[in-house]
Amino acid sequence: MIAYVNGTVVYKDPAYAIIDVNGLGYEVRISLQTYTSMPELGERCKLVTYLNIREDAHILYGFWGNDEKKLFLDLIGISGVGPSTALVMLSSLSSSEIRQGIIDEDLRLIQSIKGIGSKTAQRVILELRDKIRKEDLVSTGPRTVDSPSGTVKSEALAALVTLGIPKATAEKSLDAIIKREGQAITVENLIKLALR
Repeated sequence: MIAYVNGTVVYKDPAYAIIDVNGLGYEVRISLQTYTSMPELGERCKLVTYLNIREDAHILYGFWGNDEKKLFLDLIGISGVGPSTALVMLSSLSSSEIRQGIIDEDLRLIQSIKGIGSKTAQRVILELRDKIRKEDLVSTGPRTVDSPSGTVKSEALAALVTLGIPKATAEKSLDAIIKREGQAITVENLIKLALR
């Protein structure tokens, strides 16, 4: 298993990053939470990781901290929630918002995440509420990112397509959000709104 990657950020967008570790580039799928925490290109970065091995692919998922990785592992342990769905959840809401929603048994909040239906939301709450209450780990910090306004929509679109949303659907949703929220919206907020 690969526990973490520690190297130089050579590429990052809201859906994945490439970390150069001594000349070897690791493509790492990331959530919006991790994207906003990562340093700029050319700077050093350490991501804790989870390697998902499937018959057709080996996919490395990266997280800014152990807290986010732990929640990811809890989520993929639930029937009907795979790594892609868990990543969408972590991109839609912060780890603390998800945990608080589970503790409060806020079905509407969990169900507001794109791709999460009523039964899956109920399963997430039922299977994780007691575990999360015991751990009592609810913590976040403010996250900001600077994005050139010309690439905000294209970065958001690329992230949504990588997360499995059809391009036409994603474009339509992004256009509606930009029209409603204005041009000054950040990539993270654009993606969060599109995933709801």
